[in-house]
Amino acid sequence: MPEKLYYSIKQVAQKFGVNESTLRFWEKEFKEISPRKTENGVRYYTEDDIAQVRLIHHLIRERKLTIDGARRLLKDNREATVNNADVVHRLTELRGQVTALLDTLNEMNPK
Repeated sequence: MPEKLYYSIKQVAQKFGVNESTLRFWEKEFKEISPRKTENGVRYYTEDDIAQVRLIHHLIRERKLTIDGARRLLKDNREATVNNADVVHRLTELRGQVTALLDTLNEMNPK
């Protein structure tokens, strides 16, 4: 996503491949997710909010923890959990970059 000050719930949901209702549910379950809301209830997510969503997404969707398990892990060992999720995120991005680079090289030098 291009960097902006605020993102809509639709943009954030698309980024993580979840429904908007999932984000609203996670917002109720995890105090860490607290997007800005207008008087009409329209949510606006900052980069910090998106980082929290990424963490929750990692715990629930990638590590397959329950809501209670994710909550407990964040409470008991937040720093290590955040560091672990950051490393996984960076490695995933790096894998994508390496794959793109290999694809480009293969296009330039077909066998």
